[in-house]
Amino acid sequence: MVGDNKNWFQLAFRVSGSVIPAILPRVVFCTLFGVVLSILYDFGLSLPTRILDSFLIPDLVLGLLLVFRTNTAYDRFWEGRKMWGTLVNTVRNFSRQIWVTIRENEPKDTEEKIATLKLLVAFAFATKLHLRGEKINQEIEVLVTPEQYSMLKQMNHPPLEIALWIGDYLQRQHNRNCLNTYQLTAMFKLLDTMVDVLGACERILKTPIPLAYNIHLKQILLIYCLVLSLQLADDLLWYNGIVVGMISFTLFGIEEIGREIENPFGYDPNDLQLDAICQTMQRNIADIICIKPSVHCPENPLNSRLMNSRNSSCD
Repeated sequence: MVGDNKNWFQLAFRVSGSVIPAILPRVVFCTLFGVVLSILYDFGLSLPTRILDSFLIPDLVLGLLLVFRTNTAYDRFWEGRKMWGTLVNTVRNFSRQIWVTIRENEPKDTEEKIATLKLLVAFAFATKLHLRGEKINQEIEVLVTPEQYSMLKQMNHPPLEIALWIGDYLQRQHNRNCLNTYQLTAMFKLLDTMVDVLGACERILKTPIPLAYNIHLKQILLIYCLVLSLQLADDLLWYNGIVVGMISFTLFGIEEIGREIENPFGYDPNDLQLDAICQTMQRNIADIICIKPSVHCPENPLNSRLMNSRNSSCD
């Protein structure tokens, strides 16, 4: 959250939300290995303590690998955030156009409008659950009818089914002359954008960092930190374990951050706050429903009844 950045020292010593719990076993292992080498060196055991003196390339290669790993992971994180930002804006524009543009000729038209606006939010919640590999739950149940909820529970891809329902509603309104062709085309473009966002998020989710790259980077990190203990045992003696622990903390931490944010749709502390984003869209839709549209069918004698129906939905 933005407010978390106010106290620098508080953040510097914060454990919650950091990668310390994940990397602590590795750091402790490297530290203990350095201590053991110091003990062996102190007892006069001959160790190859200058093993890295002639090797500048491994340091450079490891640095490049870590930079590439972190940048690639953050690109995926930022791309996911941009996609969800696009979804938020599209839902807002879509709901505004539906609420203001589509004419209401009968009292049930207002109910259909409200149900469709809720489907927009249901699409966002269903997308979140789909990206997390979870089943449809109560978050969706309160936004759709019991029949729709039963259908979604049986679907392999609930977000696409919800998009289909929204498209059917728009086409019905066009057939009833409550929506002209230009308005229908504009709204279908917004619906296409929502589906495009879904596809982009699926692309991020289903295109992980290659396994061979992950394995190789972890192997190099482990080898480097262990060999580093040999390199420093002669110079640092009993401080060897502490220094190696600090260096391994830095390297393993950078690698773990990249691993954590490469899939930004999960529950890790540094993943995208999808629950909060979906709840924001839900509040936006609730606010729109309580606003009186500026466009009605002027010759329709049922306008007063429609307003009463809308006002009751906001109570």
